[in-house]
Amino acid sequence: MAASPLSIPWDESADPLNADSAFNRLWLGFMTARVTIALALLVLLASLYTLAPALHLGNWLTGLCATYLAATLAVRVMMRPQPPGNTFDPQWVFTIGVDLVAFSTLHFLQAGGINYSPLFALPVLMAAVLGSGLLALGTAAGVTLLLLAEAWVIALQLPSEAAARFLQAGLTGVGYFALAFLANQQAARLAREEQAARHGQQAARVQAQVNELVIENLGDGVLVVDAEGRVRAANPAARRLLGPAASGPSGPFVLAARPAWQPLVTLALQTFVHRDSRLGDIAIDDGAGSPRRIHVRTRLTAPHDNGAQSLCVMFLEDLREMEARLRTEKLAAMGRMSAAVAHEIRNPLAAITQANALLEEDLVDPGQKQLSGLVRQNAQRLAQIVEEILDISRVQHQSGNPSAPLLALDESTASACSDWGMQARCGDRLALAAGSGGALVAFEPDHLRRVLVNLLDNALRYAGTRAGSIRVSTQVAGGVTLRVWSDGAPLEQTVQRHLFEPFFSSESRSSGLGLYICRELCERHGAQIGYRRAASPGNDVPDGNEFFVTFRTVGTGLADTRPFDTIPA
Repeated sequence: MAASPLSIPWDESADPLNADSAFNRLWLGFMTARVTIALALLVLLASLYTLAPALHLGNWLTGLCATYLAATLAVRVMMRPQPPGNTFDPQWVFTIGVDLVAFSTLHFLQAGGINYSPLFALPVLMAAVLGSGLLALGTAAGVTLLLLAEAWVIALQLPSEAAARFLQAGLTGVGYFALAFLANQQAARLAREEQAARHGQQAARVQAQVNELVIENLGDGVLVVDAEGRVRAANPAARRLLGPAASGPSGPFVLAARPAWQPLVTLALQTFVHRDSRLGDIAIDDGAGSPRRIHVRTRLTAPHDNGAQSLCVMFLEDLREMEARLRTEKLAAMGRMSAAVAHEIRNPLAAITQANALLEEDLVDPGQKQLSGLVRQNAQRLAQIVEEILDISRVQHQSGNPSAPLLALDESTASACSDWGMQARCGDRLALAAGSGGALVAFEPDHLRRVLVNLLDNALRYAGTRAGSIRVSTQVAGGVTLRVWSDGAPLEQTVQRHLFEPFFSSESRSSGLGLYICRELCERHGAQIGYRRAASPGNDVPDGNEFFVTFRTVGTGLADTRPFDTIPA
């Protein structure tokens, strides 16, 4: 049924009928009041029946009160409240309807000479608070008609009291109408306020979840520190920057508990003392590796009232990541510049090569021919460098290179590893296992050699000194894969995220271009390169660092699977 203009607005989808809602408490209060009134009536009439037999109260009145008490107890125990604002629902019969029948019976019979008209206020209030405005006014109208009917019956018996009786019934009915209207308005206001409060709580909860999700996934670390140096909150990035000591349980911890965190304690203390923001670059050395250099910014929260405590919010940023971003920006500028310079160099270099070839035809002296050959070799080298710069500057991520020749992965890998092993003089530290079954891959031989040499140089920098500390293997498992494994220590998470970025290196003497060039060459030929912490190919030593290249397979040659062989120096 359509709600009346006085009906209580309520959003049933908000699940209002939980244990802590105001409407639920009101419903329980009314049901408890009904049980109390029923019990009081039963005790009163039973006492009058026992103590005052002259009143001629029948047993049926006590039975009526007992039945009414049983009905109120059943509703209180077995029923649950329905959403407010309904014009009519089945509970009306078991609550307001039962009350009207019981009170009307007692009122018409004037049992014990008691005036029961004040009891009608309970069903009127229930209809006004728990129902709609139309139901409240209808209940008040029904009670008024009952009172007028009772006054009419008495007027037939005592005509002299007709005017007084009708006046009393009318005034009581007007009071019930006013009570129904005002109670319904207050109930509607309570419902609106609770609805607004619930929506506000839900919005605040969603906003808090969004804020928590954003902070948890921030690349920068966030610490919330109080005046006593306790960390109230720390996101995962901050815990990584603080080191293994902060990677335990997510509860509060004290910054001063670790000597390595003392610079953070000093910045937080300065922020609280001076009541302003602070900036600083600090180094955290927890003995687990090289010190982590961190850029710290602090902000002080404003107290909500005079008694609230301010908190210091610290934003931590890894200086190495900042420097990596700067190097990336420099690379973009250098790439544009190098492409322009390479284009300008190409034409003069071609003229030099051609002029040298013409001069070489007329040369007879062996010394001059040697000089001419030297010019030719270096010109070719410069031409190759120009082409490589142009290739890298274009950064064309193609799905494959159709012009790349097909090469046998095992043979090319063995040749490159043998040459590198002799040049690096690594002794028996390098071992090779060919297990790709003679697979053919589309890759430039020189580019594959360059990728492999860069990966081996990187492995040699961190590998141990025992035999087989560097292992190169090929295999077919979900694709043809080349693996370069070394037994070095695990890489830090911050290093892993930037391994293949240009100019990023954990070593000050490295240019940081080796892995970047490997990635570019692999993607140019439709291959994928990656890093993982994995067991050795032979599964005979602990985990190590592994770089793997998954190739675009185009064919398979003769199977040639060999165990690990040591590459001679």
